[in-house]
Amino acid sequence: MSFLNFKRKQLSHKTILYLFTIAILSSCKSKNTKTETDWFYLFNGKNLDGWVAKLNHHNVGDNYANTFRVVNDVLQVNYDGYSEFGERFGHIYYEKPFSSYHLKFEYRFTDQWMNEASKYTYRNSGVMIHSQDPKTILKDQNWPISIEYQILAEREKGEPRPTGNMCSPGTEVFFKGEMDPHHCISSSSKTYKWDEWVSGEVIVYQDSIIKHIVEGDTVLEYTKPQIGGKIVKGYDPNIKIDGKLLKEGYIALQAEGQGIEFREIKIKNLK
Repeated sequence: MSFLNFKRKQLSHKTILYLFTIAILSSCKSKNTKTETDWFYLFNGKNLDGWVAKLNHHNVGDNYANTFRVVNDVLQVNYDGYSEFGERFGHIYYEKPFSSYHLKFEYRFTDQWMNEASKYTYRNSGVMIHSQDPKTILKDQNWPISIEYQILAEREKGEPRPTGNMCSPGTEVFFKGEMDPHHCISSSSKTYKWDEWVSGEVIVYQDSIIKHIVEGDTVLEYTKPQIGGKIVKGYDPNIKIDGKLLKEGYIALQAEGQGIEFREIKIKNLK
């Protein structure tokens, strides 16, 4: 073997080893990147694993009359087991809290409504974010201390009724640079029919910025979510510390007397 051929073979071996090392490193980097940016489904489409119910006048974990159930691959709020509503304002919580994240979901209302519930609950529901831990909600506490992505649909033909609004049970937010005195702030979204699937999103950066998105459009933005205000009754005073900024919390789906279905509930952590 000539010296030149020996060097060529040696170079070839080194080149192969180098390329192999680069491929392994690239693979590891790709996997890490995928882990950081991957979407995780909170609802598996099959059952309520990972979720816990809390209804007013009931203990945590008591899914009264099977209010929350899975039907045809959707998470459904259903009142066919009720003889009366009885102010059983309810929520079903994902089992762990989140801080900075991008949440996506799809929803549509059903034609079921408990007409003894308050009139405002008609074609009205919500997704709660930065909520208090369901284990800290007292049995007769009407709503959780939380921020609500309010879901609405058309009530009367031609009447504007935007969705993706913000409501603040036991909380307050800054809107347009000032603390807003209103319990609810309307979004800029259009009005949607009650029986059509609508996509909603929430982007949350701890206690700084929260954005509401409907069908891909940002319709509302506010800042500095914090505990405060009124609305919530029957709470533990040790939990309601007014002025405390909300850096994290639980995600929950609402049940206020109006039937609704949710699907494609997924989340991506933001760092």
